[in-house]
Amino acid sequence: MKKIIITALLLAGIVSYGQQFVYKPVNPAFGGETFNYQWLLSSASSQNQFDEGNSRTNGLGNLNSLDSFTDSLNRQVLSELSRKLFGDQFGDGSLQPGTYVFGSIYLEVIQTGQGLLISILNTDTGEQSQIVVPGG
Repeated sequence: MKKIIITALLLAGIVSYGQQFVYKPVNPAFGGETFNYQWLLSSASSQNQFDEGNSRTNGLGNLNSLDSFTDSLNRQVLSELSRKLFGDQFGDGSLQPGTYVFGSIYLEVIQTGQGLLISILNTDTGEQSQIVVPGG
């Protein structure tokens, strides 16, 4: 009886069939079906957590008049400041170390051994940056 069971188990292993596993990519960028592109795009768009809307825009991507004027004024002030900084570096003007506030932009200019260290802080967003202008 034991021999019959052992023989049956051995024959079952010989008789069983298997199949080969084949990987087929889904993404068309990696060789998948090109018809999957639209499905992948819609799936990614539905999972996007970032809002493209801007509270300062009128819905069409255009700034309203007051915001446009404010941005223009900020650009002019920052442009004038940067012109003075580079003029000071090359002997054209004089920018004294100190603290400057332009709306929501907080600038601190410090003379260091490496040159001028300019720390910029946007108090609205919390973004900050540092610039080192080499020189003496």
